[in-house]
Amino acid sequence: MSHILVTGGAGFIGSNLTEALLERDHSVTVLDNFATGHIENLLPLIEKYGSRLKLIVGDIRNLDDCRKAVEGCEYVFHEAALGSVPRSIKDPITTNEVNIGGFLNMLVASRDAGVRRFIFAASSSTYGDSASLPKVEDIIGRPLSPYAITKYVDELYADVFARTYGVEYIGLRYFNVFGRRQDPNGAYAAVIPLFVKKLLNHEQPVINGDGEYSRDFTYIDNVIEMNIRAMSTNNPEAVNQIYNTAFGERTTLNQLTGYLREFLSREDPAIASIEPLHGPNRLGDIPHSLASIEKAQRLLGYNPQFSMRQGLEIACNWYAKKL
Repeated sequence: MSHILVTGGAGFIGSNLTEALLERDHSVTVLDNFATGHIENLLPLIEKYGSRLKLIVGDIRNLDDCRKAVEGCEYVFHEAALGSVPRSIKDPITTNEVNIGGFLNMLVASRDAGVRRFIFAASSSTYGDSASLPKVEDIIGRPLSPYAITKYVDELYADVFARTYGVEYIGLRYFNVFGRRQDPNGAYAAVIPLFVKKLLNHEQPVINGDGEYSRDFTYIDNVIEMNIRAMSTNNPEAVNQIYNTAFGERTTLNQLTGYLREFLSREDPAIASIEPLHGPNRLGDIPHSLASIEKAQRLLGYNPQFSMRQGLEIACNWYAKKL
């Protein structure tokens, strides 16, 4: 079994990935500064897996922290980043420092440590103003936010490090990931946990715009599957590539709100009658997002098991118990 580093391992995606790797008998080091992650996501894993899980409290903006964390690791899953388009518009400098400076530090540390493969969280925001649907990896538009710029630059850096230094990488463009452990609190909470929290509190969720913007919402277990496949593939054509990581279906925000009311009202019938409010469109938002997953299916054998509705039902049950 391998020794693996997960940066951002206390966050939503990182902690789920850490758990999946531990379940598969790997040893995991987590590097996190708890800027957006939570120790509560790791405590049950520390208790259950003990010495196979090592936590380093550190910052990817510090190269020494990166070097310390990657020591002895065969694989790196780089999930640490400052997410959120609105956050990047409000504070582009910190977003750049973390998402580009921190990414470069991790690449350098991984190169110097002789890591076998560097797998990283890219983003569907890279498609920018491209109007074509479904989104195919090779066709992108101009970025619409500082966040989108940072995630695209990461892809370019990974490619240069592969060609210049032989660092093997796989980049995964996540499409609106949701599921257990996604934080409903804070100014930059994602739409699904935010709306769930509102509805459970009998408050009206606020939809940006008319609600007809659409997204390829992707359940966390599909994302875990994709990451595991990215690590384990022996197909030489599959490495040093960027992949869409999604289910491949489009859901509007109006449909999403309807599904949430349907699932949450099973335990609390009053939720069924809560109507959403509508506000202005959000700066930097793309109107529609839908992934082609053909490349991942062809080169990695990706086979997502959870549709948006299936994943949402599981997630609603999880939140209903936790919130």
